[in-house]
Amino acid sequence: MLYEFLIAYLLIISLVAVVVTIVDKLSAIAQKRRVPERTLLTLSLLGGSVAMLVTMLIIRHKTRKLKFMIGIPAIILVQLILILLFAVML
Repeated sequence: MLYEFLIAYLLIISLVAVVVTIVDKLSAIAQKRRVPERTLLTLSLLGGSVAMLVTMLIIRHKTRKLKFMIGIPAIILVQLILILLFAVML
């Protein structure tokens, strides 16, 4: 039950991260109001990091910003470490 909830949560947060990243890219192209970087990073921290990184690379968005190209892989690494620690505790 817990694993099903976790998988559903990660799928939903990943989908939200992808959509928000694409919306920010389209807003940048249209020179409209952008999604704050804090929002993008928060979605990454909440579990959308892998989906966001893949999306960023595919649509070439924020790839010149070190905050994202170092920060999101660092978030992924921390998340993987936490998952491994949690798995060992079970």
